[in-house]
Amino acid sequence: MTVPIKISPSILSADFSKLGDEVISLEKAGADYIHIDVMDGHFVPNLTIGPEVIKKLRPLTNKTFDVHLMISPVDKFINDFAAAGADIITFHPEATKNTSKTIELIKAKNKKVGISLKPKSSIDLILDYLDEIDLVLIMSVEPGFGGQKFMPEVLEKTKKIKEIIDKKKLNIDIEIDGGINFENCNLVKEAGANIIVSGSTIFKENKGDLKKNIEILKKS
Repeated sequence: MTVPIKISPSILSADFSKLGDEVISLEKAGADYIHIDVMDGHFVPNLTIGPEVIKKLRPLTNKTFDVHLMISPVDKFINDFAAAGADIITFHPEATKNTSKTIELIKAKNKKVGISLKPKSSIDLILDYLDEIDLVLIMSVEPGFGGQKFMPEVLEKTKKIKEIIDKKKLNIDIEIDGGINFENCNLVKEAGANIIVSGSTIFKENKGDLKKNIEILKKS
């Protein structure tokens, strides 16, 4: 059975001076999710947005808010992001002292749980938790900034995770984020990813034609 591909545009590449309008435009253009990168300047070398911005965006769309927390320590912020309107909360195992506890905190808020692996992070960090989560987010660039070049070495990691998930017959999405464009998106799909995060390609290619760019990524 073929798993449908979902596109989760990263608003890290949006025009922050009109972020609300950008989110509305993404919904009209056919985005499946809205990918929201949260960075703290500590876990990664960049600062982005906090829960208050997400709270303001939440009434503008019914699309799934796919929130990637690149913050440490992560536990003390989960309640705030859940209350702000996140639907999926993804964290890094390196950002918590107790991965099981962090999963439980997210589940207690009735949110879907994602765990993210940086390019050099071992699959072993997540194997014991696959039965408890909804999504694995594989970073195909070093987290921290948009517009980086795709790292093809993560394709093998993606394939291995897909094999393990299939073998265990688990219902887990595999999401990939970082440097995804029209040329490499088919490679990540073939490796097993079913949710594609893309920022620069969606917002900048074809003179910013969001609908066209989302459709190309979905069908390529």
